Amino acid sequence: MLHELLLALLGYTGDLIIDEREQHKSLGINLSPDAPVSEERTFKLAPDLSFIHPSERDIIEKVITLGFYYRELDRFATKSRDLSWIRSTNVSPLSRTSELLKGKPQKSSAYGRAIANGIVEILSVYRSAVLHIEQILLSDPTPILATVIQGLNKFFVLLPPLYELILEIERDDIRGGQLLNLLHKRCHCGVPELQACIQRLLWHGHQVMYNQLASWMVYGILQDQHGEFFIRRQEDRDVEHEASPSDMVEKLARMSTDDASLTDWHLGFHIFLDMLPDYIHMRVAESILFAGKAIRVLRNPSSAFRSQDTLNHQQIPKGSHRVQGLTGRFSFQKEPFMDMQLIGEELLPQSEADKIEAMLQELKESSEFHKRSFECAVDSIRAIAASHLWQLVVVRADLNGHLKALKNYFLLAKGDFFQCFLEESRQLMRLPPRQSTAEADLMVPFQLAAIKTIGDEDKYFSRVSLRMPSFGITVKSSQADLPKEKTYADGILGSSEMSLEGWDGIALEYSVDWPLQLFFTQEVLSKYRRVFQYLLRLKRTQMELEKSWASVMHQDHTDFAQHRNDHINFTISQQRRQRSRPMWRIREHMAFLIRNLQFYIQVDVIESQWNVLQAHIQESHDFTELVGFHQEYLSALISQSFLDIGSVSRILDSIMKLCLQFCWNIENQESSSNTSELERITEEFNKKSNSLYTILRSSRLAGSQRAPFLRRFLLRLNFNSYFEATARGVLNVVRSRPSSLPV
Repeated sequence: MLHELLLALLGYTGDLIIDEREQHKSLGINLSPDAPVSEERTFKLAPDLSFIHPSERDIIEKVITLGFYYRELDRFATKSRDLSWIRSTNVSPLSRTSELLKGKPQKSSAYGRAIANGIVEILSVYRSAVLHIEQILLSDPTPILATVIQGLNKFFVLLPPLYELILEIERDDIRGGQLLNLLHKRCHCGVPELQACIQRLLWHGHQVMYNQLASWMVYGILQDQHGEFFIRRQEDRDVEHEASPSDMVEKLARMSTDDASLTDWHLGFHIFLDMLPDYIHMRVAESILFAGKAIRVLRNPSSAFRSQDTLNHQQIPKGSHRVQGLTGRFSFQKEPFMDMQLIGEELLPQSEADKIEAMLQELKESSEFHKRSFECAVDSIRAIAASHLWQLVVVRADLNGHLKALKNYFLLAKGDFFQCFLEESRQLMRLPPRQSTAEADLMVPFQLAAIKTIGDEDKYFSRVSLRMPSFGITVKSSQADLPKEKTYADGILGSSEMSLEGWDGIALEYSVDWPLQLFFTQEVLSKYRRVFQYLLRLKRTQMELEKSWASVMHQDHTDFAQHRNDHINFTISQQRRQRSRPMWRIREHMAFLIRNLQFYIQVDVIESQWNVLQAHIQESHDFTELVGFHQEYLSALISQSFLDIGSVSRILDSIMKLCLQFCWNIENQESSSNTSELERITEEFNKKSNSLYTILRSSRLAGSQRAPFLRRFLLRLNFNSYFEATARGVLNVVRSRPSSLPV
């Protein structure tokens, strides 16, 4: 009887102790390993046993529940540790992915297998206890049931909660980070033995997580066959959104041939919140994501970068190889192919990879998960990755040189080049752009300006190209509300306004090589283009105002020279000059405003922010910090130039248009409608300029920190209180029209 009981405690039923699910069999049989965990305790004493006292029956039925728990836990462990799902090695990864996408069930779980290993450890202790009880019973001349109960007493505390745990895991298909979450919550209990048991299971689960972290943060490889890690590929998200299998397979095949490092950096990986354990903070998860992506970049440089870097190494004189360490000192003796293989190691030295692996190994060997130690280790690994990525982007890829090039061309620091370009293209821009040839037409003055002003030493100019967006496409800038302006202009200004707007879309493009695409994203370059379009229009407006003055003065001096001996014509010329003074006064007002605005943006905004950025570059050795500083730099340029304030940018847009219309009109003074048009332009300009001053001097702008140098700009504008005096009549007062300009 006692031996039947001991066998039942190890999951083997018989005639005396039966499994209710097997009543139709005369002997107990092993259930299928794939059968789900039973939700009801099915081990019972045979009902036809009359020689057992009822009190003993109750004790035996209580004891044999441990056998039921043991069998279900053992079946769960066997099922979770089954490795028959492993494919043969000759199956290609692409076909395996295709099969996975076709919907074949994939029930395996690395974390479940780890938990099963922990359960096996606990069951081995239980089996040893049963074996020890058997030895006691065999040596005892009068074996009693109390010996069994006393020997297994502690397992009444352990096995039932473990059974409930596996029941919940199997019923809800809990995997990965969710499984770690469940175990972490179950650790908080008041039973020390059970707490130690659950912590051991959690330790086994963390072993899998640390292995995945080591693969990701040491080698840049995402080792997650069953989708249980909290870092995931973007294709996995596409699968979740029901992308067609054929499209996914084709995309994976195409990605294998292209340089996917940039896609990996910007879009390739993301944090999967469903698998992120609650006790790992989002900031820590983002650091893990960044570190792995950085290691991928450092270990997989592009082929073009390898070739260029190898060429640079070959061009270094032998004497300079001494400062490059052991590999650099002897690199001139190696073949170019060997140099290319060493580049990945140079970007991430093996000693640094070993240091990262040692930190993770120390965490892995700890018996308990310490949140503070884990976060400190992740921060240290992230700092290592960020430092080497900074070395790659800033030092080896010459980030500062490219930043200066963007400043020179996108922020118009090379003023002589753009002055020459605008002068060469001035006659072209007075005509409406032709949709088919506008970009090609601009290339001629662009290249002429380059020949005249840019020397051969500027190695960055070859990366700059001029683009004219297709008509009908709105360029991202402060002109978001231009349709309203066009409607207004069509009713008053006529078709000449449309031709002026056509050239406002001129844009620059900058060719960026690996790895600078990690820094200069398309979003960053679009911000540079936005500022460039604004500055180029401003410079063009300033040049037209100066050219119009020079042109009319030249004509006036010519008339004076021709008619100085002709008293009648000389008198008429003098009278015309006298009547034109109001027109030249408004031109001077326009030029004064445009010049001060240009000085404010170029000096107070761009130069000051550039100096701040340079100071950050000198002090920082962290790639992510550098990206943040550069984003702040661009945001400051846009905000302090008022491009993000719709009302101000629309007024500035209107002022520049009015200035250009004014220049076009005063060069065509013979037209009969010129007087009324100039009158209207003058009145509109006065209104717009006063409105601009009123908005800029408001406490919301002038008193805020978003434009620290705005007060200087306002001081230069209002140095003689002219703007303040005229702006008082903008609100609530209708200002009188200026005197009519003579014909």
